[in-house]
Amino acid sequence: MARANRELIDKLREAAAKIESGADYCWGHVGHCNCGHLAQCITPLTSSEIYQRAYSQALEEWSEYAQDYCPSSGAPMDMIMDAMFAIGLELKDIHQLEYLSNQQVLNALPGGFRYLRKGQRSDAALYMRTWAALMEVELYEKQKHLSAYAPALT
Repeated sequence: MARANRELIDKLREAAAKIESGADYCWGHVGHCNCGHLAQCITPLTSSEIYQRAYSQALEEWSEYAQDYCPSSGAPMDMIMDAMFAIGLELKDIHQLEYLSNQQVLNALPGGFRYLRKGQRSDAALYMRTWAALMEVELYEKQKHLSAYAPALT
């Protein structure tokens, strides 16, 4: 799963808030889907700019962009993927976010495990918020662990 860090946590929550507040949301549109909203929060690009870059590569889904990703290609979508990876995401996170399928996130949902529906605005936001909360716990645990060893380091 993604490398837990404050910036990624904040961007996931920002994307969830945009989706919940009524921003254009359409699972089949590369700029308005789960990954599209997160990409808008991570990069300075609008949904239209993301769509234009995606259209130039003639692929249809973020999972295809992740599968085709080549860091040295200079392809328009690869540059967006570079920004997403720089913030801590991994290739598998792209597919899992698009399909709301990470088992750790699903296990941590309020009310317990259940499958979420791709293309459902409320499910996408819930998934992102739950994922952010999981990473926040991970950061807290790391900090607590480091604090336990801090006196020995001085």
